[in-house]
Amino acid sequence: MKVLLTGSAGFIGTAIGEVLEADGHEVVRVDMMLPMAHGSATPPPGTHRLDVRDAAQWTDLLEGVDAVCHQAAVVGAGVKVADLPDYAGHNDLGTAVLLAAMHEAGVDRLVLASSMVVYGEGRYACPEHGDQAPPPRAVEALESGDFENHCPVCDGPLGWELVDEDARLDPRSSYAASKLAQEHYTSAWVRQAGASAVALRYHNVYGPGMPRDTPYSGVAAMFRSSLERGQAPQVYEDGGQMRDFVHVHDVARANLAALRAVVDEPAGRYAAYNVASGHPVTILDVARRVADGLPDSTPEPEVTGGFRLGDVRHVVASPARAAAELGFRAEILPDAGLAAFATAPLRV
Repeated sequence: MKVLLTGSAGFIGTAIGEVLEADGHEVVRVDMMLPMAHGSATPPPGTHRLDVRDAAQWTDLLEGVDAVCHQAAVVGAGVKVADLPDYAGHNDLGTAVLLAAMHEAGVDRLVLASSMVVYGEGRYACPEHGDQAPPPRAVEALESGDFENHCPVCDGPLGWELVDEDARLDPRSSYAASKLAQEHYTSAWVRQAGASAVALRYHNVYGPGMPRDTPYSGVAAMFRSSLERGQAPQVYEDGGQMRDFVHVHDVARANLAALRAVVDEPAGRYAAYNVASGHPVTILDVARRVADGLPDSTPEPEVTGGFRLGDVRHVVASPARAAAELGFRAEILPDAGLAAFATAPLRV
């Protein structure tokens, strides 16, 4: 296949490009090289440097392309209201422009990078009252150190459950809203254009090549940077937040599996899949496992009790649908992967 890969110079895009080429595919690399993601780095050889929102630049690049793998996006929590235009412009408008250009060029197969953030809070159940959808946690509760979600009926603590792809979508940050918008535009394009698409909802991605100390750094990279400075990793809330950490190598493999699936799909089909390890860990355990991978004694993580508005308490994926329909299962699990990440090369 000839695959156009947006965001090709990024952390995840680089890994996807390598896996696609190793599988024998021709990769057309596209990246805007946003300074917040790449600093002053120059584009890798063969990269077409362009803004996805510029419709005029897509015509020649899409010629002869069999499928598009769309990774380009502004990422991060979007904690400031002032961030809204960047997310809406790069992620929402950029995706819409790309989809329109694909239709014009006759390219009707897409793999979209989505995110677990579209779920907002994960899935919860009360021992007495069953499944519950908790509202956003109150600032007053967070300030008092009460970080758990509570049953709207009895006010008892809710236990987390695995989130499957049919779960309620409830974005709670600017970034989350933009990722859900990308999915909605893609779903509409599938119906209107007679196309087929797969959205991959990445959970917490980590691994070699992760950016160091930028807005695009994940929490594992931030913990590692603190340890390398001889400082204790700062863990928000009580450290008990449950997440699923998935290695970038596995994310790249999931994209390859999705591309293979989408080219064989009938026109008009859209599907979303969790991309996760299936082995949830607490954020405090992430800090400890990264520390365990360093050769020398390191400071113990510091649980600060601080919090960020818009953060969710627990979100843990079910990987069952991706296994059943894409044949994707993670190969690198957090126990080994997070320790190895402690000394893996990072992007400066």
